[in-house]
Amino acid sequence: MFDAPKFLKVVVCMADNVLVKMSESNPTELILSIVGRLDSSNAAAVETDLLAGQADHPHKSLVVDLSDLEYISSAGLRVILKLRKAEKDMTLENVSPDVYDVFEMTGFTEMIPTHKAYRVMSVDGCEIIGKGANGAVYRIDPETIIKVYLNPDSLPDILRERELARRAFVLGIPTAISYDVVRVGEGFGSVFELLNADSFLQMVIKDPSKVDALTDMSVELLKRIHATTVRPEDMPDIKPYALSWTQTVAPYLTGAEAVKLVSLMATVKDSNQMIHGDYHWKNIMMQNGEAILIDMDTLSHGNPIFEFAAIYNAYQGFSAIDHDVVKHFLGIDYETATHIWKRTLSLYFDQADEKELEEIEKKVQIVSYTRLLRRTVLKGTDNGTLVEETIAFYKEHLGKLLLEVNDLSL
Repeated sequence: MFDAPKFLKVVVCMADNVLVKMSESNPTELILSIVGRLDSSNAAAVETDLLAGQADHPHKSLVVDLSDLEYISSAGLRVILKLRKAEKDMTLENVSPDVYDVFEMTGFTEMIPTHKAYRVMSVDGCEIIGKGANGAVYRIDPETIIKVYLNPDSLPDILRERELARRAFVLGIPTAISYDVVRVGEGFGSVFELLNADSFLQMVIKDPSKVDALTDMSVELLKRIHATTVRPEDMPDIKPYALSWTQTVAPYLTGAEAVKLVSLMATVKDSNQMIHGDYHWKNIMMQNGEAILIDMDTLSHGNPIFEFAAIYNAYQGFSAIDHDVVKHFLGIDYETATHIWKRTLSLYFDQADEKELEEIEKKVQIVSYTRLLRRTVLKGTDNGTLVEETIAFYKEHLGKLLLEVNDLSL
């Protein structure tokens, strides 16, 4: 993605309307910036300067920076088109909304890769209402939240998440859809309108007596998600990821345990059911009495066993060794988290007795501990002893469970 501050100016000005730069990060990339207006009054002069800048600076790709272009007419469009015909690899960057509309209406966005400019927002002093591995969610004002991604190169991920959320919304799942993408510092953020909405976690922390009612609502929404069938091409299949987890942890198990784990995971029944993938109370908001999903980047399709493994990890698995972990992660104590998990399982499988629920939980734990063992192996920590103890804990539990469980069907 074009990012003006990273570019080194080598030729300051060839005319009043054109600046020529070479990329600091990519010496084979030429950047031509058009300033002000581009219409019949200056189209000929701008065209001359653009073509001269293009010819005088050897390059493999061309970026036309339009961050300072205020207006473009049909005469200006012809200038851009002529430049495009001379370039095999050309993009239009930092296009203002008004100018972008012109390009889109005239079909230029279908001929030339065209990227809008992103307005800049600050989260300084804003309340953090959620934090995860990929970023943090801030409340900007009573009506607006913004999810800021940790990875400065997260724009493709943001656009992917927006598309996944849109698909879920079209299928009837209540979710907040980002209405804007903005710059936040060196990275990007997605802006959502959630009028006076609170997360389920915020609500239960304020009023613990609501825990059962909120659990009932979250299970109702979870069933609604899983009752939704998606086209395989619209959302990723979670099963191949789960199979990759087994490949990572296999060397840490006995040969027989590894073989059985791979077999169990491979024989999980395929499904086109929608899966949220990170379903916990940080990611469920209450707005006007309706439960609304956020954080849709893990949206996929597959068997609900994988959903329940993620839910188990949020309320139990991450805190299995140290029960205080859930307090840092969710802001609730381990007893409350356990209550939410147990009630969720009981309500979802409403025909199951206590013995059946125990068997379901064992199946869920196999997937959960596999994922946690993989996470520990890949992530590690500066404390080598702690890593060894954590690995030993998950290995021991997996070993016991693999002796008792012969399939992962729910």
